[in-house]
Amino acid sequence: MSNGLCRPATAPAIGESFDEVVLPHLDAAYRLALWLMRNEHDAEDVVQEASLRALRYFRTFTGGNGRAWFLRIVRNTCHGWRGHSVDALTDPFDEEQHSSARPASDPETLLLQTDDVLLIERAMSGLPDRFRELLVLRELEGLSYREIADVMDIPIGTVMSGLSRARQAFRRVLDNELKQSGIAERTHPREQDPDAVLV
Repeated sequence: MSNGLCRPATAPAIGESFDEVVLPHLDAAYRLALWLMRNEHDAEDVVQEASLRALRYFRTFTGGNGRAWFLRIVRNTCHGWRGHSVDALTDPFDEEQHSSARPASDPETLLLQTDDVLLIERAMSGLPDRFRELLVLRELEGLSYREIADVMDIPIGTVMSGLSRARQAFRRVLDNELKQSGIAERTHPREQDPDAVLV
């Protein structure tokens, strides 16, 4: 070896390093794991395990989309990890949400934002795992349909139809959450009274 940077046991044939392919996507991996595991500590453990697996099998990475490759490992690790933890689903204490070190803002705005976030989290937790995965990958992580197909190892047509069903299910669950919380159902502009005047 001519330099100390060469790692033949983990370097793929295309010349990209593990650091270049995996490390930029650790935050996305954590967010995906958090949504799938529903527990902060399990999500951290899953990302650590997935990172170790990615390092161990990095020589099999043949190039292409490193983000999709790594998120697929995270997803598979989450599915395997679920058998390890049977903790009751709870809402963990969020230090950032409850700390006083926030920038001063209008209390009403802060309350509405907090309510919206909690409402969306409750609605997402009410979805089947597959729908939640699809929505997280597309809407929160911004993956393309092709990338989602690669991550989930399904055809792109299945991604598109699955996302459509996931969005419909999310809308139904969100409407139910709104009804339960006493907030009037949100209507789409097309569903409003045609004689209503928009101000």
